[in-house]
Order: sequence, then structure tokens, then C-alpha cells
Amino acid sequence: MAAVHLRIGDLVWGKLGRYPPWPGKIVSPPKDLKKPRGKKCHFVKFFGTEDHAWIKVEQLKPYHAHKEEMIKINKGKRFQQAVDAVEDFLKKAKGKEQNSDGKGDSKGKKTPNKPLKILEEDDEDLSALKDPSEKPASSMEPISKRLKIVEEVTGSTSIQAADSTAINGSITPTDKRIGFLGLGLMGSGIVSNLLKMGHVVTVWNRTADKCDLFIQEGARLGRTPAEVASMCDITFSCVSDPKAARDLVMGPSGVLQGIRPGKCYIEMSTVDPETITELSQVITSRGGRFLEAPVAGSQQLSNDGMLVILAAGDRTVYEDCSSCFQAMGKTSFFLGEAGNAARMMLILNMVQGSFMATIAEGLTLAQATGQSQQTFLDILCQGQMASTFVDQKCQNILQGNFKPDYYLKHIQKDLRLAISMGDMANHPTPMAAAANEVYKRAKALDQSDNDISAVYRAYIH
Repeated sequence: MAAVHLRIGDLVWGKLGRYPPWPGKIVSPPKDLKKPRGKKCHFVKFFGTEDHAWIKVEQLKPYHAHKEEMIKINKGKRFQQAVDAVEDFLKKAKGKEQNSDGKGDSKGKKTPNKPLKILEEDDEDLSALKDPSEKPASSMEPISKRLKIVEEVTGSTSIQAADSTAINGSITPTDKRIGFLGLGLMGSGIVSNLLKMGHVVTVWNRTADKCDLFIQEGARLGRTPAEVASMCDITFSCVSDPKAARDLVMGPSGVLQGIRPGKCYIEMSTVDPETITELSQVITSRGGRFLEAPVAGSQQLSNDGMLVILAAGDRTVYEDCSSCFQAMGKTSFFLGEAGNAARMMLILNMVQGSFMATIAEGLTLAQATGQSQQTFLDILCQGQMASTFVDQKCQNILQGNFKPDYYLKHIQKDLRLAISMGDMANHPTPMAAAANEVYKRAKALDQSDNDISAVYRAYIH
């Protein structure tokens, strides 16, 4: 098959890593952005986003020749919106060409046909691809220059980062050395996206063989948490529970042994505020800088770089990590003093866990009363509670697919911690308490390592 020669202005399908091909346009890179060494690639602006990336030539296909093929294999809503944006762009460009064809010069001569002009990203005709309420900003600016300040009703300030996805090549990665401890369901996707966006990452995991894939992708290997913290400027951790978080820092060969003045430690695990306070104190006692940054999402959202990051603690660490947060998430919020992010995260997971248990209860009640579970789901997804979460979890239940996207044992842990937090605040949490009992029943039925939707099985056994 003859090679296809592509050039600036061509519409293409670009594939980055494990993510599906996405429609884009080859554009000129910024003058200060160097082409990756030893790689034949083009700089691509993706439609429907503000994202750019260097894409290898072998991962590019002409847009028109492969349009039908790509539409068949990709069905997501955001993907369809991107394709629609391309088609709108082409219609506008064609209309401009036809208007110019119909005009003659002062001598009555017809203006010669011009080739279709593929506009650069700053041309007016691409304005439909952008949020009209968003102020123009260079997509190559660090995220710290593109933050939206949101004043909450409480008076505290949160920061919402500009939207980002895992195909976001517009990120300027920090030159700081990044460490990451914990390669579970969430951590694996986070590290993959950090690497894809050009960060220098050193990894460690209690089960060492989980590091192999990331070493192949360009990560470095740390032998202990202490070594990672010592080697890196910023060290993230994402583990299962408060005990694991404490052990990682204060245990043998723990992070604390590698902390020196100026080193940053970021706790991404979902734990209780008391654990965060303790970790913050021991890190700062060694001259380190501390931030908590638990994430709302799932394994799929982690893989897609679409997590929501809740940060609290040292504001300067938050700003230093802006490129990391943009690589791993779509939005980040700064919530003030350490402990606030843990509180907010537990409240969010309490709501999610309780809601999932209620949906499972509804499905089983439908079955018990002779109603079609599929019809129940169809009706649910046409009403006010319609969401991707409801659709995916219910479909998985009906298919008997409980492959973990978020472990059931972890949502039960979060419910337990949220109930305890309510007790300390003398605030009732009866709905969460009831849901917690259902998850405990599911754990007794050996569902701990399945997805949270496996709470359904607590109702049928």
C-alpha cells in the first residue's frame, strides 16, 4: 500500500496511546515547542477540544478516507460532538469557497477557484468549537495561567482548572521530577496519563510487577517509597485506606525517610480528615510541603484523564502540580486547609454509594414484583435521574458483569468513614448507615473485589 503523505492543514484521525482515534487537523506547532527527537510525527489540533499533541505518522489516517470506519468503531457522545464539529467546519469552509467563486473582479473576470482553506486554530471559523463564554487564551499556557476562580457560598475560594482530557497534548509538563506510589485501579491510569503528557515519573508499587508496564512506557523504578521521595521533587500516593496511607509514609523505608526541606508530598487516597492532619504534620515537620488531592471518578475516568481533583493544603504545591492535575483530570478544585478535601470526598462517595444501593434495590424490587428490569432501566434513563453512571451500572448488573471500575470494598470503607465523620459533627446519616449495612452484606458474600454495582447481589442472596 502506498504511503500517504500528510501536510499542515490536512484533516486526520489521530491516535494517542490506548485512546481511540480522534478527528483533528495538522497545524504548525508553536515556535518554542520542539519536535520529539527521532520521531516522524505531526502536530495535531483535535476537534471538539482545546487539545494538541505530537502524533506519530503511523498513528495518523486521512479524515475522509477513514471516516465511515472510525464512526463504526467509536460511539461516544464526545466523539460524535467532535465529528459534528469537523463537519460544521467543512461546511463553513465550503460556503466561503462558493461565495468567493461567485464574485468577479472589476473587469468582469471570474475569480479563479481556490483550494479549500483549512483554517488555523486562531481563525474565526473555528470559534464554534470553543465555549463562547471562555476568554481567548493560548492553549500552550500553563494551567496556572488559565484558572477560573469560583467564590462559593461559604466564602471559601475554589479553583477550577481549564478542562483537560487524556488526549490533551496542549499541556506544558512541569520540569519537576514526579514520583508516584500505588498503581491500583486509579493510580495506573493517572501514571499513564502523566507519562503521555511528557512528565518524568518514578514509580513504586507494593506488588513490584505492576511497575513493569510503566517502565516500558518510560517511567523509572523506585525500590522503596523513601527512595522515590528522595529522588523526586513531587511525590504522589494513591492507596486503599488510612492504614495503607500511614504505613506508606511512616512505615519501614517510608516516604518520611526521603523527605527533605522543599520536597512535596501529595496524598491522593480517599481517607479521613484525621489521617490527613497527621500526615500533613509529619511531612511538614521535616520541612516538606503537603497537599491532599483525592479524586472523584472511576478506573475508566482515570484512564481517560477525566477525573475531578479535590485539593487542599499548601496552595503553592497545588500550583506547582498544575500540569500534573491537567494531565490526569478534567477539573480541579482548591478547597483551603488540609482536611477539607477529605471531608468533601467522603461526602461525595457517601452519596454515590447510597445511590448505587438504592438503584440495586429498585432493580431487585422490579424483579420481585414481576416487572421487567430492562424496562425499569429504560424508563429511568429517560427521566430526571438519567446519567451515564446509572446506565452503565445497571447494564452491567443486567449482564452480570461486575468487573471492578471502583471496588465495592472501597465504597464501603468510604461510607464507614463518612458515617464516622457525621458522628463527630453530631450530624445524622441514616441513609448512609442503611446503605453501609447492604455493602457489608455484599462483602460477606465475597463481593469485596468486584465493582460497587455488585451490591445488587446483597439483595438476591
